[in-house]
Amino acid sequence: MAALVQAGNIFVRIAGVSGCIALILGTVWHHGMKKNANDREIGVFENAKSLHMFSTAGLLAVPLTRHPTLVGSLLCAGMILFCGTCYIGAMTGNTWITKVAPYGGMLMMAGWLAMAF
Repeated sequence: MAALVQAGNIFVRIAGVSGCIALILGTVWHHGMKKNANDREIGVFENAKSLHMFSTAGLLAVPLTRHPTLVGSLLCAGMILFCGTCYIGAMTGNTWITKVAPYGGMLMMAGWLAMAF
């Protein structure tokens, strides 16, 4: 068990950085960019922020899984592709980039399922 915990420790550190990024983006959004956004952009950003924080919390459990590198990698890749593209789309108004988001969502789902096996 100790070897698995050590293998997943990097994901605990990534969770710390990821949580900080989510808070920074949320603050910048709330105090500056939200007032210029339309309802769709607000919804996209809020969804990305919620899933970002939820999956960041999930990264804290990665060292306890049987396959920490796989689980952590899937969650991180999913967060980048889903949350990252949603953040960019909401902040810039460009909808083309959010077409990548479903792939990120599937990677996050795979990461959560991989925790079970």
